[in-house]
Amino acid sequence: MKRTAIFGLALGLGLVTACGSGGDDEADGGGDDGGRADVTLVTHDSFLVSDEVLARFEEETGHHVEVLRSGDAGVVVNQAVLSRGNPQGDVLFGVDNTLLSRALDEDVFVPYEAAGLDAIPADLRLDAENRVTPVDTGDICVNYDRAWFAEEGLTPPETFADLADPAYRDLLVVQNAATSSPGLGFLLATVSTFGDDGWQDYWQRLADNGVEVVDGWEQAYNERFSGSGQGGDRPLVVSYASSPPAGVVYGGEERPDEAPTGVSTGTCFRQMEFAGLLEGAANPEGGRALLDFLIGRDFQEDMPLQMFVSPVLPDAALPEEYTRYGVTVDDPVTMDPAVIAEGRDGWIDEWTSLVLG
Repeated sequence: MKRTAIFGLALGLGLVTACGSGGDDEADGGGDDGGRADVTLVTHDSFLVSDEVLARFEEETGHHVEVLRSGDAGVVVNQAVLSRGNPQGDVLFGVDNTLLSRALDEDVFVPYEAAGLDAIPADLRLDAENRVTPVDTGDICVNYDRAWFAEEGLTPPETFADLADPAYRDLLVVQNAATSSPGLGFLLATVSTFGDDGWQDYWQRLADNGVEVVDGWEQAYNERFSGSGQGGDRPLVVSYASSPPAGVVYGGEERPDEAPTGVSTGTCFRQMEFAGLLEGAANPEGGRALLDFLIGRDFQEDMPLQMFVSPVLPDAALPEEYTRYGVTVDDPVTMDPAVIAEGRDGWIDEWTSLVLG
């Protein structure tokens, strides 16, 4: 892939053109046997893994991997629901805690206790039946363009309330909560912060303050955000706490004293990503081996500088660039998956009517 595409993929979980089943197998790290992949991983556009790490899995297990990227995480989950029992692949990676109940309620996955699951913290194992396996965590947060704010002599916002201040009028771009996982995470964070009776008024104030809504992360960050280096004019964007180190790693060989983008740590929502064996998988044996691999040390230690998310394996080593330029969010907003399941669709519908008209 082009360097700009890799930059876009690495920065966002929810978010560069999807590499469908007609994509280049070599670029996806996959091989085939008579033109057919041994095991197919269905995932979002942001999935990346080092060639050498994937090659070790293939050598050790004999299973070649085809990676089928199918858009934003929300789109991937919706497609899995629609193709239940006759899936596009064997394993789905990328369903997060905002969408988990939808996939579980629709019986998209079959149970499997992955090798090494007992080492993963219990608070990340959200399904008692092990239909999904936790793979990574990350924090959805507003990012800001340091240079823009320095040039304007304006202090970057720190909290949700700050974003509605007229001082930040026409500066923020967010993703559509109905189509984008970071967009949905940001909506859930505002519901949790302002409550059932207050979040609507907050979003009205954001709308009155010129918030821009786009379909997905890639468009928001790479096209509209001024800090991406792609010519955007919005210095505030919903992204991730780990986006700053990604900008450094893919921004060139020179390592600056600090990342060119910052994080408004009072706007963060904790996201967890899961993978599961799909009901009706053509290669369930290969799928189970792939799930073992996703929580194994090789993949977990490769992931931070590939997808810029944090491993769930507690003793996985973190690269220096990831910790140096990343931000630790001590108190992110969280929401119980049962609460998300009960309110999500209603909140999305109400948000759509309020913000998009």
